[in-house]
Amino acid sequence: MRVAVIGGGPGGLYFAALAKQLSPHWDVTVWERNAPDDTFGFGVVFSDETLDGIAQADPEIYAAMSAEFARWSDIDITYRSRTLTSGGHGFAALGRRRLLRILQERCAALAVDVRYRTQSPPASELAASYDLVVACDGVRSATRAAYADTFGPDLDERTGRYMWLGTDKVFEAFTFLVEERDFGTLQVHAYPYDDTRSTFIVEMDEAAWRRAGFAQFADRDHPPGTSDLDSIARCEELLADHLDGHRLLPNNSKWLRFTTVRNRTWRHENVVLLGDAAHTAHFSIGSGTKLAMEDALALAACLHEHPDVPGALAAYEDERRPVVESTQRAAQASLEWFENIGRYVDQEPPQFAFNLLTRSRRVTYDSLRVRDEEFTTTVNSSAPVPPMLTPFPLGGLLLRNRVVVPPTALGTAKDGIPGDFDLVHLSTQALGGSGLVLAGRTAVSAEGRTTPGCPGLYTDEQEAAWRRITDFVHGQSDTCLGVQLTHAGRRAAAGDAPPIAASAVAWDERSPVPREATAADMDLVVRDFVRAARRADRAGFDVLELQYGHGQLLSGFLSPLTNLRTDEYGGTLAGRLRFPLEVLRAVREVWPAGKALLVRISAADWAEGGISEADAVAVARALADAGADGIDVSTGEVVAHERPRYGRSYQTPYADLIRNATGVPTIAVGAISTYDDVNSIILAGRADLCGVGRAQLHDPLWTLHAAAAQGYRGPAAPWAPGWQAGSGRPPAARTDRVPPRLELLRQPAAPVHQRWLPRLAATAPAN
Repeated sequence: MRVAVIGGGPGGLYFAALAKQLSPHWDVTVWERNAPDDTFGFGVVFSDETLDGIAQADPEIYAAMSAEFARWSDIDITYRSRTLTSGGHGFAALGRRRLLRILQERCAALAVDVRYRTQSPPASELAASYDLVVACDGVRSATRAAYADTFGPDLDERTGRYMWLGTDKVFEAFTFLVEERDFGTLQVHAYPYDDTRSTFIVEMDEAAWRRAGFAQFADRDHPPGTSDLDSIARCEELLADHLDGHRLLPNNSKWLRFTTVRNRTWRHENVVLLGDAAHTAHFSIGSGTKLAMEDALALAACLHEHPDVPGALAAYEDERRPVVESTQRAAQASLEWFENIGRYVDQEPPQFAFNLLTRSRRVTYDSLRVRDEEFTTTVNSSAPVPPMLTPFPLGGLLLRNRVVVPPTALGTAKDGIPGDFDLVHLSTQALGGSGLVLAGRTAVSAEGRTTPGCPGLYTDEQEAAWRRITDFVHGQSDTCLGVQLTHAGRRAAAGDAPPIAASAVAWDERSPVPREATAADMDLVVRDFVRAARRADRAGFDVLELQYGHGQLLSGFLSPLTNLRTDEYGGTLAGRLRFPLEVLRAVREVWPAGKALLVRISAADWAEGGISEADAVAVARALADAGADGIDVSTGEVVAHERPRYGRSYQTPYADLIRNATGVPTIAVGAISTYDDVNSIILAGRADLCGVGRAQLHDPLWTLHAAAAQGYRGPAAPWAPGWQAGSGRPPAARTDRVPPRLELLRQPAAPVHQRWLPRLAATAPAN
């Protein structure tokens, strides 16, 4: 087996060492254009999980690395002249130069042919003469570019600016410095990596960067290998209070924009991408070196486990891609949090610190509580009551907790009349402990139904049926009950006549082409919504929600993808808002002030040319000004060709955006399924309420069970009297077993707080 490796960074060298270790007879050659003692960058951080893999794969490399690790467990957040510390995290860091030396020595010991100061031949030439070509040639990979048609690269360059620096100040913990200046927000990510140095990354958004005067320095010529010394001097000046007389150290340090690298595939025949050539993840969530070394381990293992190169490369990608994509989702959330850090600078330091720590959604309220309970108690002013079980005022109501059962389309109504299944569903959900339960997708007219099974509120019989349900629920529980009113527009159930819509744009090629709504049509729709709102009040609902999302009629007016009108109801955002605001104002006039009025929107269309973030904020602000008490923030279902980025709590960033840009209360929805996520979202200030949908269909008593799991018994999650006996977990096999003591001497608990104290300082004699 002849293997060519392009790039002698940590990923390439580690792969070469592991491959040679597993198969000593292989011919492994590494091309590295730099000298062995050249290196760019400062410290590299590793997780315990990655280190466990390195220890198992090559104990010699691990032993050399661990002998020189800087280790600590604390994270310090300095904000508004106050430092908050969260412990129990666990970090290990090493200088990049030292890491390369360890890997170089290991490759030499294993007789890997490493050709320093040598530019590799093109990948196509290597592929013709080697059995395998491993391209570790970085973010600007020439190999990836050469086979772009196969790899299908997606390079997402962000607008924020950052610069990698070092400092001779040795920080004791992973440190975030957040400074509010007249030009905007400036943040620093800093961590130690040996006895004398720390990594120091300065970051800010483009507008702040320009206002701070850095553009004039960056525009100058800085050849490869040189640094932007004027910018570095300016950073020293701005951050002098945090440097305590220490210096910032350059190493090819210039202002950069982060590029997230994704590829459709990582392999082309016998050529495979590894590390930054295949994928990148923002530095605020972890190390690219860490990911590259994990890639190297998996690739070496797959080559050893499979009989041929194609099978091994397919197995490598199948194994690594889910891990990388999960990391990239977390990194994207973290990247966007720092890009938009200005949203959160009005928060008090404890909440700001918690928000920062949970920004990627990987760290949560529960995991922080396990690591450092004192920190979470400091943040959660309602402790010991979990954040999700605190009350919230909505309009003229007081919800007993922050959990919402979002509207669910049951499709069981007959002629729009809700029946026994609706009664059972809503009453069970109301008794399940949530603060608010919403009945779903209720049409304001027969023509406005999405399906024939949709309920309505346009006849006396429907109103009476709903009254039967609300009377029963209110007789059993103090849960607030709401109803979502909608007109389906172009998504209406097939009828004799074409449906109306903002414009004559069909949902998809199989759907009928709607007709553009006339002024008379719109007047009728306003009257239908007003009539349905009056019926909802008489039917006993506490909350009214208007559906302005998901491609329904009013959503169609808001999106530029579905509103192609040229009259006063189209064109600009103000024009597209005109009709939805007319409906809202008319409903607000008849809906009682003592009840709550919500509007659900699609804050993103997940399609090019759709609603922008700025549009979503403007829409929410306009709806609040017109009388909405809160915004239920969903996304998508506006066009059939959407491409959502699904994932855990994937829509929460839009609720966060609207809440913190406008101050309007928001409901976060979308793949929120654990009480830990609800607690994290509420405590961080990303939303005021959380819609938990599928999880409460799986377990209608989800809120009660979540409260019990957190040891809460109180008015925020009351059990119905007849269900009290089930409020505790029933005994099961071996749950009552008490384990014996089987260790002679108990190990002391690991300290919550561990600081990095350099060995030179720790061993220095006292004066």
